[in-house]
Amino acid sequence: MKKLINGLMYMALFAMALNFTSCQEEFEEVNGGDAQETIKANSTTAALIEKTSSNDGSFDNIVDSASCFALKFPYTVEVNGVQITIDSKEDLETIEDIFDEVDVDDDILEILFPITITLADFTEIVIENKEQLIEKAEACLEGGDDDDIECIDFVYPITLFTFDINNQKTGEVKVNSDKELRKFFDGLEDNDLVSIQFPLTLKKFDGTEITVNSNTELASALETAKDECDEDDDDDFNDDDFDEERFDFCLTQCPWQVREVIRDETNHTEQYLEYLMNFTEDGKVTVKDREGNILNGTWSSSFTDRGPLLTLEFETLVDFNLQWLVYEIGDHTIKLYAENGNKIILKQLCEDDIPEPDTLREILKECEWIIKKVKNQGEEIDRLLGFEFKFLPEGVVTLSNGTSTSEGTWEIGYNNDQVLSMLITMGDEPGVSFEWPLRDLDDSRLKFYVDEARYELILLRVCDDSSNDGDVVEIRTALMDGTWNVAQYKEGDEDMTAEFTGLDFNFNEMHSVEVSENNDPIITGLWRVLRNRDNKLKFYLNFANDAKFGKITDDWYIESITENRIELVHEDENSTETLVFEKP
Repeated sequence: MKKLINGLMYMALFAMALNFTSCQEEFEEVNGGDAQETIKANSTTAALIEKTSSNDGSFDNIVDSASCFALKFPYTVEVNGVQITIDSKEDLETIEDIFDEVDVDDDILEILFPITITLADFTEIVIENKEQLIEKAEACLEGGDDDDIECIDFVYPITLFTFDINNQKTGEVKVNSDKELRKFFDGLEDNDLVSIQFPLTLKKFDGTEITVNSNTELASALETAKDECDEDDDDDFNDDDFDEERFDFCLTQCPWQVREVIRDETNHTEQYLEYLMNFTEDGKVTVKDREGNILNGTWSSSFTDRGPLLTLEFETLVDFNLQWLVYEIGDHTIKLYAENGNKIILKQLCEDDIPEPDTLREILKECEWIIKKVKNQGEEIDRLLGFEFKFLPEGVVTLSNGTSTSEGTWEIGYNNDQVLSMLITMGDEPGVSFEWPLRDLDDSRLKFYVDEARYELILLRVCDDSSNDGDVVEIRTALMDGTWNVAQYKEGDEDMTAEFTGLDFNFNEMHSVEVSENNDPIITGLWRVLRNRDNKLKFYLNFANDAKFGKITDDWYIESITENRIELVHEDENSTETLVFEKP
């Protein structure tokens, strides 16, 4: 293998960037040798860059009450007696939902140790017990005073140059994430000189992008952004620390869909579900019911020590007439509460958030979609991990593992609850034959689920088989270059390497992996290398439900890779698994 991916080998990245050659002819002058375009590693500008690329730990304050670090996924918590595994940021909403089932109770959350926390500089530390976690949390600066800058982000990739004392170029490196950028600066000495290739794009908290063309413009943009938004660093997962102007703007920005209504401890959700409420700046509110009828009313807001109050008045919708405490504003959601068991939950529906059926059809047909997770009645179907959907014209869908392909039909429409859904019918694969309601959509992922039936499907978007992702292509090329053996396989403290001794793994094209012993084939499976939505490289390995090889069927994080060795890790609520392949 001629080169290795920089993003997985930070020490190699630093060595490359800081390598001072003795051959004067190999030096290059950058920016005409203008010393003002270099940044000293201990300068104010460098500090701003580090703060902006720091790991934000405030998103999981509901679990750890600390903004200066975050718990590494996956981990397990017990919430009011219910044990759940947290695999992603979205799973944190499950904790809030359990807390909110009874709005005036004492909520109890217990973490199952050991866990791993990730600090602002992306250093990982294993925490063995509650006392150690409390000690780390108490060291955080709450109330928005932690060091990171969250209101603006870098748009990657970014190219960096290093220089000698004569301001001549000695190294060049491309970084693709906050983690790589922060690690790069952490690896510099105080007096090292660095330059950034401009123009550079930054994305602000409201989604707008700005372009900077010099160190001065960059420092100004980062410094200005520090106080432009609420970083939500306080220990308040309900996110109700907003002012009156922000609340009124949020309320009137887009329509709101009724998701739950409880009045005087009686559940009226079925009666009002999917009603649409439009709040206007002049204090009027209109409600469209499911038949299209329009009901008129008024609204007003005021602020108290408990938070904002929303007063609703209708002639006909008497169940809505009350002064409601806004006890939570979350991701496109407002939750209202009043004494005597009164509650309303509204979900914001902006036009950009609601794809039309035709739009979703086109999104599905643009690229392939890889199964990251599929559950039926709460049970994960591992045999489909890494399989690839292709949504074709005329309602044809194929599902392939690279060697065999199933064919079925698909269509997009609204289910009985008027939720945009995908219906898949595939006779020889019942695991995916279902009416899947769409719950989440972004540039790289689709998520479908039905809570009450415990059905879930998560698909990762893959275009052109990730041929434009140099790291993915490089790892695939390395794995297909020769035979590999299992050098280590451990489940927690149990070493099970001996079960795979003497077996040869050959990673072939079309995502097929063949295992043989003494040149006799034993079993074939599926393998993939992909980058997930968190910009991390994953290795999918699937030998279906085979009793022996099913043990290593999983989606693995790629910890490190060299020419002759790849280290993989998978963590769940029970243990940490490690799988290491080496060339003989």
